[in-house]
Amino acid sequence: MHSPLAHLPPLEPLRGFVAAARHLSFTRAAEELFLTQSAISRQVQALEAALGVPLFVRGIRSLALTPAGARLAMAADGWLAEYANLAAELRGPVARPVTVTATIGIAALWLVPRLSRFQDLHPEIDVRLAADNRVLDLAREGIDLAVRYCAEHDAPAGAEPLFGESTVPVASPALAARPLDRETLPDTVLLDYDDIRYPWLRWGHWLTTLGLDGVRPRAVLVFNQYDQLIQAAVAGQGIAIGRAQLVDRLVTGGQLKIVGDGRAEVTGRAFWLVRAPGSQRPQVARFADWLRAEAAATGATTPPTVERGDGPHGEPAKS
Repeated sequence: MHSPLAHLPPLEPLRGFVAAARHLSFTRAAEELFLTQSAISRQVQALEAALGVPLFVRGIRSLALTPAGARLAMAADGWLAEYANLAAELRGPVARPVTVTATIGIAALWLVPRLSRFQDLHPEIDVRLAADNRVLDLAREGIDLAVRYCAEHDAPAGAEPLFGESTVPVASPALAARPLDRETLPDTVLLDYDDIRYPWLRWGHWLTTLGLDGVRPRAVLVFNQYDQLIQAAVAGQGIAIGRAQLVDRLVTGGQLKIVGDGRAEVTGRAFWLVRAPGSQRPQVARFADWLRAEAAATGATTPPTVERGDGPHGEPAKS
């Protein structure tokens, strides 16, 4: 039985050809389709061989369509666009993922390690994480929820407190075996956070409150990303000032241990849940409920007590 379908030229190379014809560049066509330049070139060559005509005039640094190529590009672009529209209709509406943003440190240390629990509870809900140290405009960026760390007077209207903050020195089990004092500090490497906005996360503040500001450590390693600082502590490279609510999983799991018994409560600041303005989709509401439950499991069974202003940020106390 004669079938015209059996005599069609290969269809897969049409995608590479249409992209190359649109950009007049194999390189840019490869970037659009997430392929290599050589793969696009092979697709075009296969189509030219099947049709028996050249589709491009190839120069040293230029690419142009032949008359046959121009005809095919005009027709094939319309065919593929119509096919894409029909495929989208047949697939039906695709549920938007829940998009949540947080700073890189909060995302890496607190949110990402817990996401598998949400997936176990709600496998039907997709989640998109936009980790960024900038304060993003939720409506403009298409973000549903944000976990933000700030002072009470900086929290957006309607923000919900998730948990407060306390800090405590942490290190790998081997380094945490001895206390931090005048005898041990000269042989100790300190892992410091390079952000003057948060002095309570820097060793200068801690050493002063411990009465060790006149003692020089063996060395200081400085990091501008907090999650990298904590990973260095896990790797045994020194002692870090741990944000207790962010490193609790690592302490509970034995990857980090608390050094000594000093703990400082940070007043005037908290971690907040911020929702984008407008109606909330059911999937977003479920994720927000899960965040609240995880915050409670972190230790914030009641809203944190925060004060107006940024200071003082507390003194080390017995934990």
